[in-house]
Amino acid sequence: MVLLESRGLSRDDFARYHPAGNLGRVLLLRVKDIMRTGNRLPTAPDTVTVQDAILAMTKARSGSIALLNRKSRRLTGILTDGDFRRGALTGPDFLSKPVADFMTRNPKIISQHALGVEALRLFEAHKIDDLIAVDERGRPVGLVDGQDLPKLKIV
Repeated sequence: MVLLESRGLSRDDFARYHPAGNLGRVLLLRVKDIMRTGNRLPTAPDTVTVQDAILAMTKARSGSIALLNRKSRRLTGILTDGDFRRGALTGPDFLSKPVADFMTRNPKIISQHALGVEALRLFEAHKIDDLIAVDERGRPVGLVDGQDLPKLKIV
């Protein structure tokens, strides 16, 4: 890389010239290429109960759920397994309470067009396991689960 940089070539240039190699693949991989979508992206209005949110997470086999404003469909929060466990400590009736009482507001997000390595940086910097991928309007379009990264060989 030092030699490439001395010649004025960047990592992006290297990736373009060697896309089949591991480094090239890693440098070109975008969030949209690795995120969970469709039925693997659990979403719900932020007005549902904790129980309904957990059922949606379980159905999608996910450790989190994107919570949305009912009207705008914009992201308002995330409920993670950790949020759920902490909520369970509040008492036996927490499953019937609104998920908004337990969700993490203003969660970390990433553009679906960002590089995959940027997702890795966010995971490490913020000590989180899940990132909501958003479109240009801030609406959830995917979920990047930290458990998926080793399979993709970008860690």
